[in-house]
Amino acid sequence: MKEIFARASVRSYEERPVEKEKIEQLLRAAMAAPTAMNQRPWEFYVVENKEVLEKIGTASKYAWPAGKAPAAVVICYRKEGNPAPEMLDIDCAICTENIWLELTHLGLGGLMLGIAPVEERMKIVAEALELPDSLVPFTVIPFGYPKKEKERPDRYEPERVHWLE
Repeated sequence: MKEIFARASVRSYEERPVEKEKIEQLLRAAMAAPTAMNQRPWEFYVVENKEVLEKIGTASKYAWPAGKAPAAVVICYRKEGNPAPEMLDIDCAICTENIWLELTHLGLGGLMLGIAPVEERMKIVAEALELPDSLVPFTVIPFGYPKKEKERPDRYEPERVHWLE
């Protein structure tokens, strides 16, 4: 549970690659996420190519950390063959959170870049990855070893909790 409370958005990384074993562990965590009707709609692109990362970094004014990261995972979903297509965003969001928590567990840091449903962002990422038309980019998670530790404040707000007893 400590990863839930320690997770933070990390935007600056050391200039060293992330071990393949750790990247595979991130993907295992991602694929452990539950999905509606077990549709598992995802496809993952692991990007270590600096040129592609820099292109992804232009997807929005907030995406620049992708261009500075040693790697990124792009979570996409398939357009066809999903028994519960209305749940694609939720399925991919849960998957994204699993990656983020596993990053923290592995001593890495990352940031979730919202790509879908903003058409302009989706187009830039799809072109950077040369995605087939059958896939939709959902989120990008640039990651690496954090340059510095980031403290996470306690965000619990009891005034937002409504008890019905």
